[in-house]
Amino acid sequence: MGIAANDPLSYHNQRKPGRDDPQGSLEFLGFQRNHLGFRVLVLVCHTLTLPDCGEIRATICPMPSYRTEAIVLRTHKLGEADRIVTMLTKDRGKIRAVAKGVRRTKSRFGARLEPFSRVDVLVHEGRNLDIIQQAELVVSYGQDMAIDYTLWTAGQTMVETADRLTSEESVASESQYVLLAAALRTLTNGEHDSTLVLDSYLLRSLSLAGYSPSLDACVVCGTFDAAFFNVGAGGSMCADHRAPGSIAPKPETFDLLKALLVGDWVFADNASLTCQKEVSGIVAAYVQWHLERALRSLPLVDRSMTGLSNG
Repeated sequence: MGIAANDPLSYHNQRKPGRDDPQGSLEFLGFQRNHLGFRVLVLVCHTLTLPDCGEIRATICPMPSYRTEAIVLRTHKLGEADRIVTMLTKDRGKIRAVAKGVRRTKSRFGARLEPFSRVDVLVHEGRNLDIIQQAELVVSYGQDMAIDYTLWTAGQTMVETADRLTSEESVASESQYVLLAAALRTLTNGEHDSTLVLDSYLLRSLSLAGYSPSLDACVVCGTFDAAFFNVGAGGSMCADHRAPGSIAPKPETFDLLKALLVGDWVFADNASLTCQKEVSGIVAAYVQWHLERALRSLPLVDRSMTGLSNG
């Protein structure tokens, strides 16, 4: 296949031919799959002759694009009209991509890339940051949260936790994605108290990340007679192995922690306010201990609906 007269890849269309110009042509080899499994167009410049260098063969592979479903975790400004959007995807882990021109009033999809939005995006792989080429809104949880401070603070804590627990190394985090989507949907639908939904999400997200607390047996000896809880040790402890800083929650508090971890909402919805308050304190301490940094949104959570204070 010869080179078209207006082919921008052709070296001869960039300058006038001269004595030292390389000689060669482009050959279409079809489509191949790269290391990520994407089909890319492959062109090989064959019999390229350079002065004093001999013949060279070079491969040209355009950057691929991919489509994925994602939840927008956060955004921040870039330049005068762009934004960098951090998203938790269903099959590619956490990604950061540039949405060009979304801060302009005439932007086609700027409103679809707000935090708490669940979107279907077409993304072009760039050298440093990916570029969002298309975004279709699946559902916007932020519309309900924007008019309810209680929901907004709980939802903000959820997305901040998801942001901390996932990496940007193209590691699949489908379980974290499904959990976050279900938690945001449950939160906005008002099926259960927002505090219970938040605590349940925090426990489950940590469990998926490998930090599941031991609630049935002592973390040291495995005995089932464990009446204490230690955040640093990773769960309940017996009297013989009780570590400094351990607390002694009520048996009903242990039961509520188990219910939130496995999704027993019948038990959780009927728990007393005292148990809910104690559980919220334990969960908050446990999450921030294992994240090794405080969650900025957690102290702002409004617990007035259940009579709990922020502490």
